Amino acid sequence: MAENVKTLQFELVTPVRLMSSQPVAMVVVPGGEGDFGVLPGHSPMLSTVRAGTISLYEEDLDTITDRIFVEGGFAEVHPEHCTVLAEVAQPLKDITMEMADDRLRKANDALMNAGSDGERRGAERELEAAEAMLAAVEAARG
Repeated sequence: MAENVKTLQFELVTPVRLMSSQPVAMVVVPGGEGDFGVLPGHSPMLSTVRAGTISLYEEDLDTITDRIFVEGGFAEVHPEHCTVLAEVAQPLKDITMEMADDRLRKANDALMNAGSDGERRGAERELEAAEAMLAAVEAARG
């Protein structure tokens, strides 16, 4: 890869649509084993994606241009691009504290009322996503 390349192509795909396709200087992804940053020239890798925030950066690497909340999926990284396949994705700026609080309350209620093991596992996954959403909104606001 040429050393003067300062961006990589980032794509975020959901089951419904291509949500984002743009050049970025860096992307930080909430990986299954922890957040990881991707710069141009990154070694190829695959990773699971946990519920959390994807942050897109400008060339100075100090300015976040966009934050997107995702609820799990997979990331594929190559030296020239990073593609995230997300189950659900939403611009973080579109999520209010009230939305996140309401989702957390409903997830807790669902867990308390779960009758079967399957319902409990589903409620636990929803609670994990709701907690991640609330944490993302709090971090972005404060």
